[in-house]
Amino acid sequence: MFRLYCILIGYAFGLFQTSYILGKLHGIDIREHGSGNAGTTNMMRTMGTKAGLITFAGDVFKTMAAVWLCYFLFRNSYPDMIPVIKIYAGAGAILGHNFPFYLNFKGGKGIACTAGLVLSYDPVISILGIITFFSIFFITHYVSLGSIIVYVGLVLEFIIMGAAGLGCFRDVPKPAVAEACIIMALLAAMAFYKHRENIKRLLAGTEKKTYLKNKHPEIE
Repeated sequence: MFRLYCILIGYAFGLFQTSYILGKLHGIDIREHGSGNAGTTNMMRTMGTKAGLITFAGDVFKTMAAVWLCYFLFRNSYPDMIPVIKIYAGAGAILGHNFPFYLNFKGGKGIACTAGLVLSYDPVISILGIITFFSIFFITHYVSLGSIIVYVGLVLEFIIMGAAGLGCFRDVPKPAVAEACIIMALLAAMAFYKHRENIKRLLAGTEKKTYLKNKHPEIE
């Protein structure tokens, strides 16, 4: 039952649509501009670097808040299921971000929320994720490419660390490790689905690049 509670709590936190709220404060619906995605990259391209960074921070924080709330609520009752508690809370937040019911289920792609989950999960996985994303981004300037490669890395890291009993998977029952790996794989599949158009453009060589020095007079 705790799994359902974690998903619902996470979903509630995920409904805080940072980009949508920030856009409305400046008189626009971000979903009607740029790529139409309610996320960090579209905010950065549409309203500037500052707006993009605020959006990223808000989406990261809401996911971390959901994960840590569920951790403190259920850690004593399920001490050997901590990785499962965290992954379900993070998954709920990503679902709330990607599919907010009050915005006709049209939200973002969940990458900043995934960063929040990873930062709340395990230090080693966090460091590897950060290195992977920024290495790809600064070499190619493709946010989408960095995002999907990070997810591939996360699935592999979960499997390897889980099998070896390292980090957050130390002393965790094998069924719980397998469950966490399966949920991460499902999140990766959803990320690939949400990025399907980006993948097509990457293959065609028409994907837009993103630069951190982009500015917009309404925000800067």
